[in-house]
Amino acid sequence: MLTNRLIACFDIMHGRVTKAVQFQDNIDVAPAEELAKELYEAHIDELIFFDITASSEKRGIDIESVKSVAGCVFIPFTVGGGIKSLQDMYEVLKAGAEKISIDSMAVRNPQIIAEGAKAFGSQCIVLSTQVKRTANMPSGYEVFIDGARVATGMDAMEWIKRGEQLGAGEICLNSIDCDGTLAGYDLELMKKAETAVSVPLVASGGAGAPKHLEDLFTHTESQAAIISSMLYSPRISRNYSVSELKTYLLEKGIPMRPVGINQ
Repeated sequence: MLTNRLIACFDIMHGRVTKAVQFQDNIDVAPAEELAKELYEAHIDELIFFDITASSEKRGIDIESVKSVAGCVFIPFTVGGGIKSLQDMYEVLKAGAEKISIDSMAVRNPQIIAEGAKAFGSQCIVLSTQVKRTANMPSGYEVFIDGARVATGMDAMEWIKRGEQLGAGEICLNSIDCDGTLAGYDLELMKKAETAVSVPLVASGGAGAPKHLEDLFTHTESQAAIISSMLYSPRISRNYSVSELKTYLLEKGIPMRPVGINQ
């Protein structure tokens, strides 16, 4: 039986993990390498690393930070932010990542999805998409880019369909409306996505309590959930351990890799 996955997502600024609410007002949390090691030892299933200022600062991804994190975790490790070419992808993979996440650059140049899938395999390419509710799109959701600051006029469901057709092997949907609110995932968004594509789906934005994970895995076909705020956000009054979350979900009959099982 396939197990569901809990993923820690690091928003990185100059080698340090930060936390935001609705993609704004990032506050410092910890050195990336230190927190990565801590969560790996706690048996988190995967880790995603986003260099969130690479694009705005018009520079390449922070390869040294990627290397430092990759050197202390031995679980699937996805990296994104500032990736503009196949060479960038190659450098990130060489630095220790298993998967590449592309977001704003994919909107600007959709062929980078196909190029990456052809060069490294679809399993390596994650299409990460920031979406916001709107009455102006057929699906009710619009794609945003550049840290959720720029509206694209693109329907979210049509975009992820195209992403799958181009070769993306996984899709991460980031709800701008729910991000950092701790009020739960956008289940309607994930239900719409599961009818649009057949590749694995990762839900992001809104988790604040174990019940939110239970609802996601029970009521949608999402295979993975990003749980950053629940693990380490200074804005939340109650942080949870990976063990607590997995124990809760296993007791609810939701397939998870138990703590203590080799990654």
